[in-house]
Amino acid sequence: MVPFLFHDAELHPLPCGALWWPAQGALLVADLHLEKASFYAATGQFLPPYDSHETALRLAERVRTTGARRLICLGDSFHDADGAALLPAHVAALLKDLAARVEWTWITGNHDGEAVFPFGRAEPELTLAGIALRHEALANDAAPEISGHFHPKIRLRHRGQSVARRCFLVGGTKLVMPAYGALTGGLDVRNPAIHKALRAPITALVPSGGRLLRFPVAEGRA
Repeated sequence: MVPFLFHDAELHPLPCGALWWPAQGALLVADLHLEKASFYAATGQFLPPYDSHETALRLAERVRTTGARRLICLGDSFHDADGAALLPAHVAALLKDLAARVEWTWITGNHDGEAVFPFGRAEPELTLAGIALRHEALANDAAPEISGHFHPKIRLRHRGQSVARRCFLVGGTKLVMPAYGALTGGLDVRNPAIHKALRAPITALVPSGGRLLRFPVAEGRA
């Protein structure tokens, strides 16, 4: 894990899309979108129904490898308000076991705002060490902030091919995390919506092979 300094906090962006904050013993993730497949199945669009299980397994593994005492989900943890009730029994059991090992905080997002969270506590936002943790960046708030919502992805050229990678974005006082869920898409980092929320210059951070790659990001056609 390669750390970087964000407003005096040493943070470790992980290739899986989680953010490890050692001083707080906290693992941060955003946009799990649990039970997204079942939501689409109800509309007649059938997707492989394994997204929640895969996401939960990855989450439990990251808690284990980091030794996190706190787990903070930055909104849109469920794809809709009924998502928690639709969790398969084996996934609910896995999450319940995880909840017994960490202090779990769910930040509410636009998708899961009315959801009944099965474990831990729900908050509209949280502040740790002077850094606001919320679902969506507040463009007019100059305070340090970590958020999700945008699912940022960057397209890179590698060995002659174009490759899309999830990434973290830093701009001014804001850090935007990638989506963690197994069945989540991504928004191109050049999209104007991202640039309205963050202040230039914006840098994309891509953890890869024991390094933390940095790429300048300019607004453009996504």
